[in-house]
Amino acid sequence: MTRDELWIKAMSLGAAAGCHQMPERSFFIGGYQMPVCARCTGVFLGQCAAFAVLICRKRVPVWAAAVLLLTMGADWFTQYIGLRESTNPRRLVTGVMGGMGVVFLWASAVRAVINGIKKK
Repeated sequence: MTRDELWIKAMSLGAAAGCHQMPERSFFIGGYQMPVCARCTGVFLGQCAAFAVLICRKRVPVWAAAVLLLTMGADWFTQYIGLRESTNPRRLVTGVMGGMGVVFLWASAVRAVINGIKKK
């Protein structure tokens, strides 16, 4: 498979993941656009990091998870309403925060359901 064929396949996977893939909001490596935008890249990295944190720490407070997720939401919303334009480095960082926050919230929800089942 050539580099171009591999890139086309990666871009189709990025689109299937739900990313808008806007070039001005994406990173480029070796002249090739990343298959997902800077924020989605951050979200995926943050989700991976969150699983690593949960393996070591087991639990993250719900309030901390909410702050992480809301930070990404605030960056997206202020850009969406035209208050300011975000930057790709900021999108990456807030994406990592949001990705971690959503995994931490899911982990808390799963833990609550399991504990609720155990009590019955």
